[in-house]
Amino acid sequence: MKASRFLIPTLREDPQDAQVASHRLMLRAGLVRKVGAGLYHLLPAGLRVIRKIENIVREEMNRSGAMEFQLPVLIPSELWEKSGRWNTMGKEMFRVQDRHEVWNVLGPTHEESFTDLMQQVLRSYRDLPVNVYQIHTKFRDEIRPRFGVIRSREFIMKDAYSFHADEASLDDTYQEMRRTYRRIFQRAGLETVPVEADSGAMGGSGSEEFMVPSEIGEEILLLSEKYRSNQEKTPVIYNESLEAGAETKRPKPPAIEDMESIDTPKIKTIEELAKFLKVDSAELLKSVLYRTEHGLVFIGIRGDRDINEVKLKNHLKCSELEPAADEDFKKIGSVTGSAGPFGLKNTDNLQILFDLSALTRPHWITGGNARDLHVKGFWLTDEQRKTAVDLALAVDGDPSPAGDGPLKAMRGIEVGHIFKLGKKYTEAFKMTVLDPDQKPITPIMGCYGVGINRTMATVIEQSHDEKGIVWPISVAPFEVCLVSITKTDEEKQAAQDVYDAFLKEGIDVLWDDRDLRPGVRFNDAELLGYPIRVTLGKFFFQEGQAELQIRKSGESSKIEAGKGYSGLIQEIQRIRKELFEELKADDS
Repeated sequence: MKASRFLIPTLREDPQDAQVASHRLMLRAGLVRKVGAGLYHLLPAGLRVIRKIENIVREEMNRSGAMEFQLPVLIPSELWEKSGRWNTMGKEMFRVQDRHEVWNVLGPTHEESFTDLMQQVLRSYRDLPVNVYQIHTKFRDEIRPRFGVIRSREFIMKDAYSFHADEASLDDTYQEMRRTYRRIFQRAGLETVPVEADSGAMGGSGSEEFMVPSEIGEEILLLSEKYRSNQEKTPVIYNESLEAGAETKRPKPPAIEDMESIDTPKIKTIEELAKFLKVDSAELLKSVLYRTEHGLVFIGIRGDRDINEVKLKNHLKCSELEPAADEDFKKIGSVTGSAGPFGLKNTDNLQILFDLSALTRPHWITGGNARDLHVKGFWLTDEQRKTAVDLALAVDGDPSPAGDGPLKAMRGIEVGHIFKLGKKYTEAFKMTVLDPDQKPITPIMGCYGVGINRTMATVIEQSHDEKGIVWPISVAPFEVCLVSITKTDEEKQAAQDVYDAFLKEGIDVLWDDRDLRPGVRFNDAELLGYPIRVTLGKFFFQEGQAELQIRKSGESSKIEAGKGYSGLIQEIQRIRKELFEELKADDS
């Protein structure tokens, strides 16, 4: 490809709205252009990167025995009603009504569609196991699209779904997909950390995310030598006993006169209260009120802990969860900033829960359910103690659930996710196949996703410098950039001959033949991150030596072009082989 015929609209200055390196460099390098919030045009160089990532994914999925399909993006709502997700997915799902006033979904995932299809074509246990996938556009109405294509509203995703006769078969495919994902990300040049994860609205049991450590990651990972999980999934282990005060029988909650009243003027937060009372926030019991589709939920949790909303949604089996408003506190006889878990009103539609941290002390300082009032001496009743559950976010320094010391926190970007879905969808669709005894059985499912656009951005986050992108050779828009600095027609023809020789040898090359100053073209080559740059300058035209530079190391050398440019071509092939060897997938 000639750069004079290839659109590369690079920018000299950083875009003002780009917050992270990948977003900034994708815009500057002319890979994408923004259309609207969370929406991006893919330009030619960016599309070449996407296609190379897709091909890696496709090759590895096919190698694993999976089969590629393509299903419609537009999905009838009746399929989502069958699974129950029409009501549970929430506002992030795009719902569209056609001219006949029939509701449809712009697919965020395709569990329903593939289950419906497989129900029609799978008849016997002999048809199982089967693993089907597609690489297709998805839509999610993100509340806060950010970081360019890392969190966008339209994106390309590889989603796969497997169907099995039994758990053992699902386990085999799950492990094969785990190996496949390792190979995919290794070949793309990404260092990933698999961690335990929550299945969320997808449903199911076993779940792992493939995370790339990054300071801009929206996920928090908690790691020890023997334990790896995301923050949402990690159980909280306490150094303190959860039996504090359990030796005293307390069938009833304390009355207001049993507790010491404390005036706390204009105190609204736990931090302000701890400072005002000169106590540690771990001595305080804070109260949090949420709205759900089932009603209000009141949670008591230790002051130094925060609610894990994923754990809470899973415990409540709800899809909608949002902080309560002032009027909600008034309904239950309380106030914001001074709420306490006692003496509440209108409790028929109120669920009261306690986090396990509420069991670490026999008595608490908590809100007095009146403006500027807190109380000292609150205790949990015996029944309340029995119902306490883990609803807290685990944090850096908490004991590892594996018992091997403290957890270490780091941020990460999710690039892949694998699930054991179980029978959630096959049961909802009443899907069965015949077993060896000709009796109907319900298949078990797995689900496996890779974000293609996000993988591209994450590669840039992990591989860039002050000059621009440093692409792994496997996903670079072009493997080689040929820059010719010519003055005469004879020199231009010689450069054309080199370019033609490269094409004949199958070299993936962009010839920057634009009529621009050499410095501009060199800067563009470094910004776009081509792994190998070949420069044809005066040494080439006078002495037959080309300059060859490796982007990753910055190493530069003079190479004898040789007859028919064979010396130059051989050196390029040697370096190319070495760069691909660095990305060789581990089959373990």
